[in-house]
Amino acid sequence: MDMHKNARTTPRSRAEIVRRVLEVGQRPTQVAAGMGISVRTVRKWVARYQHEREAGLAERSCRPRRQPSATPRRLVRWVLHLRRQRWTGTDIAARLRLSPATVARLLRRHGLARLRSLEPPRPVRRYQRQRPGSLLHVDTKKLGRIGRIGHRRHSVRSHERRQLQISDARSHQSIEKRNLVISGHKSLVLKTIA
Repeated sequence: MDMHKNARTTPRSRAEIVRRVLEVGQRPTQVAAGMGISVRTVRKWVARYQHEREAGLAERSCRPRRQPSATPRRLVRWVLHLRRQRWTGTDIAARLRLSPATVARLLRRHGLARLRSLEPPRPVRRYQRQRPGSLLHVDTKKLGRIGRIGHRRHSVRSHERRQLQISDARSHQSIEKRNLVISGHKSLVLKTIA
């Protein structure tokens, strides 16, 4: 259990509280004043230690032991059953007469909030070959040519585009073994990687 950042006591300081009260014999008011906590807190930790020993000084969950207003388990099972049949959250809520927020919370809690979580994960396709150089990998990147300042902000019509000779160039990069081929706008350059 995580400690919140403003916690006045930690398991170690709680053990010190118990030690001062039970072993040293200080009064709870003195311990509370010395540690900057309330007398009620001192008594609480001493009582927990007497009842549960060391385990009583650990953090506890704030969740209540009973939740009478919680969604019944039977309804939760129905929500999950209908979701696995690919029903939407709103359809499930209408069918079972539940709040859409309740259905969404239940689906999120069980990891079924998205339909893709119902499908098995796709297998990873690997680019693995027996011989080096048997696979050619091509990357394409669109390069824009700028004719004049502000031509992207102030729309340039197609006849102006022709007049300014603004065009889009594409860069293709191919990697095969140790050769790098770059073909730009109507030109081909061959470079060898050392």
